[in-house]
Amino acid sequence: MLIEKIIGNIANEEEHTHKSTEWIELEWEELSKRILRTETDKGTDIALRIDGEEPLIYGDLLFEDDNRRIAIRTKLELVIVITPKDMVEMGKSAFELGNRHTPCLIENNEIIVRADHTINPLLDEIGVNYETTERRFKQPFKYRGHSH
Repeated sequence: MLIEKIIGNIANEEEHTHKSTEWIELEWEELSKRILRTETDKGTDIALRIDGEEPLIYGDLLFEDDNRRIAIRTKLELVIVITPKDMVEMGKSAFELGNRHTPCLIENNEIIVRADHTINPLLDEIGVNYETTERRFKQPFKYRGHSH
């Protein structure tokens, strides 16, 4: 099945009572790809060829008929969720992660980074609360280019 445009977003309504939802599960890096060959979780072969510069986002609806719909979601990934208790811990955490060029997302008073065993000792040294868990990234990380 060739898909050339996004027809909506179902991030806030993942389940539908009258239609089955097939998911295309992508790594977060793949959200920025505009041409991709993959398959849904139910085995439907999919070819994406989408115009534009904007990345795919969690819940993008690619196909819908009377019986089913096909949408994008990210794969579950191991992440470290950092929960600073105050601005000092937030600042220390952000400084150390930035110094290592570690991409992160900040949402709901949490700093979320991909799991990396080298980050745990750093967070222990700072003394900030964190846990390793699984999450789905809703958006790709944005890299800001720079040079030294």
